[in-house]
Amino acid sequence: MNPDLLDLVRDTPLTKVSAPLPQPHPGFWAKLECLSAGGMKARAALSMLRGARFRGELRPGAPVVESTSGTLGVGLAFAGSALGHPIVLVVDDELEPGMRALLRAHGARLEVVDRPHPEGGWQQARLNRVHEVCRSLPGAYWPDQYNNPDNPAGYAEMGAEICRQLDRVDVLVCSVGSGGHSAGAIRAVRKRWPHARLIGVDTVGSTIFGQPARPRVMRGLGSSIHPRNVAYPQFDEVHWVGPGEAVSACRTLARDSFVTGGWSTGAVALVAAWAARIEPGANVVTVFPDGPHRYLGTVFDDDYCRERGLLDAPVATRPVEVAHPEVEATGWTRCSAVVDPLVDVEVPA
Repeated sequence: MNPDLLDLVRDTPLTKVSAPLPQPHPGFWAKLECLSAGGMKARAALSMLRGARFRGELRPGAPVVESTSGTLGVGLAFAGSALGHPIVLVVDDELEPGMRALLRAHGARLEVVDRPHPEGGWQQARLNRVHEVCRSLPGAYWPDQYNNPDNPAGYAEMGAEICRQLDRVDVLVCSVGSGGHSAGAIRAVRKRWPHARLIGVDTVGSTIFGQPARPRVMRGLGSSIHPRNVAYPQFDEVHWVGPGEAVSACRTLARDSFVTGGWSTGAVALVAAWAARIEPGANVVTVFPDGPHRYLGTVFDDDYCRERGLLDAPVATRPVEVAHPEVEATGWTRCSAVVDPLVDVEVPA
């Protein structure tokens, strides 16, 4: 246990980004969670483990078992080191070798799933293995990041930091996976600026906002299940972004702004630049969840991208607009009707 680590998860900086994405724009603010120990998801990991300890669900020194596509795993490894819990992470065959090595270096034990679930994909296959592992480890705790309200609660301070760092927030742009940071941050922002708009950014092939499930290239955002932490009523609109568009944005950020990241960062940067372009004078803010290092073999690897056709397609300068999310998005698409698929109705913003 190393509680001194806890001081490293706070006060990440904001930077103004003006790189052409793909066209010139007035600029938007990016909160650099990559500069926090454990990355953005250390906030959620600490919140979930502290909440479980407070309620007596997680005993001192007990193991923590969770499914991850990578980023939460780093956050949990950090939280486990700080709070004194061994971490078991259920990952899948598509997790990058570098990320596997990093998680093991941080002391996590990895359980690797080798085939996707026929309906729920890799995500459901990982969750099934989580339950198996928990049954084999007495006292094990499963945070259930997708449905645990302590996940979004962990981002309240991040939202409060944004409020302290800026004199106004008009638009907040958030990637959506478990739904945690968008829900937690917008609550804090709207306490100060009630009329701030929230734009959700998803990936094509994700079911979160009512699209059909398809194989997904991008990791770290999107879902093949329906996380209950997604605060549907809080969203004013949703955008779906394709992997080629995210790659182009990440590479433009690296070249023209130096600060960059992976799939989620590219997707939110593209949408934040669009929001700044169509609303001159608006203070647009987004969150870059992590840095580029995990993605050197994917987003920033020419061979990887060429094999998947991610370098050749023309980059859209604006989203295709659809009236309802039942229209399938195959590239950058925007919809102002926000739907909770589990109740199959439009959620009023």
